[in-house]
Amino acid sequence: MIKIRIKNADHEIDVRFPISENELYAKLAEIHAIEEKDAPQSAFVTEVYWPEEFSMLKDRFANLDELNYLAKRLENFDTGEAAQFQAMAHKLELFELKDLINLTFCCQQATVITDFSDLAAVGRDHYMNLHGGSASVDELNALDGKGTARQLIESGSGTITPYGVVYDNGMKLDQVYDGRFFPCYYYEPNAITVAVTSKAEPEDTEHITWLFLPMVQEEIDRALLRGGITDPADVCLRLEDSQLPNEVDVLLDMEYETLSDLNELAEATDGLSNADMEKLGAVVMLAEPKSAAQIKNLAESLDLFDFAPGTHTPEDYGKYMIRQSGRFEYDENLDAFYDYEKYGTERMNEEDGMFTDRGYIAYKGYISMEEVMNGGQSNHMVMGGLSQ
Repeated sequence: MIKIRIKNADHEIDVRFPISENELYAKLAEIHAIEEKDAPQSAFVTEVYWPEEFSMLKDRFANLDELNYLAKRLENFDTGEAAQFQAMAHKLELFELKDLINLTFCCQQATVITDFSDLAAVGRDHYMNLHGGSASVDELNALDGKGTARQLIESGSGTITPYGVVYDNGMKLDQVYDGRFFPCYYYEPNAITVAVTSKAEPEDTEHITWLFLPMVQEEIDRALLRGGITDPADVCLRLEDSQLPNEVDVLLDMEYETLSDLNELAEATDGLSNADMEKLGAVVMLAEPKSAAQIKNLAESLDLFDFAPGTHTPEDYGKYMIRQSGRFEYDENLDAFYDYEKYGTERMNEEDGMFTDRGYIAYKGYISMEEVMNGGQSNHMVMGGLSQ
């Protein structure tokens, strides 16, 4: 966490980072008496409460998007990574947020000794740092940890810092962040991740604005503006990652989708349970939607569909209905007398349904699926379903 006090001419507020962009913009709008969409990207820092190594921000303007990104990176650091970051920031005398962000991507290469009483552990940690943070059990068992630690200490290449003795191990401060385009970083789960680039950029450009949908529109606008994109028609979209069913992903044609429709789809599916996600995959197979907007309407209308997961034959479906659906008082002592296949077949003949890889799905609404996909379900009457 990074806690600072920021001000304008008349007001001061304390802000803890990381913070949601919604809350941050609201705070800025409050002290600047402006609309949230007009909230400034930088603010004057009057106090740094924590951590101490960021005291260089005091009495300076700080880019709040950079500060928030840095705080998100640091929040997920363990104790060892935090020591590596703090010690290397001190050694390199880094003051700019851009450099501190870049340090979060490479500080793991450094070795920091905070306790000289266990040289074997120091040696193991140093060996791991030199090998990208991983090593096999056999490698570590064969390692002379004490000898490795002594060799490191006797090299004389360490630098004493308030956070321990740090050895940079040849670490280079690579420009992963160029001061404008934040590297892709998953701080928390999100439904859809989209890479946005300008049409003027080459296909392999690294000038990418990452959007982690769903996002409030002001946040999207600010992110695009930071990337130099002012015209929505001037963007190329690429689906980078998705928590949605594969059946949804393969239908999204990013050449024709809009950020607005993708964001609404992400909002409609954000927080769906695993069972509902599985059901959505089956619904999409049955309904065959053509766009993110239609998929969003289906996701908001899952109650119009019955879903029997894991069923792939009429007999499976009959067993599911009689044993698991809750519509019947199943008696296992009478199992030999149930004709599951016949019952399953009879139900299927009365329904608008199909088998999918995920199970049997059937539509139970009173209006057509086409109307549901086009947003006409608001005034429908719903029949009872298996899976609400």
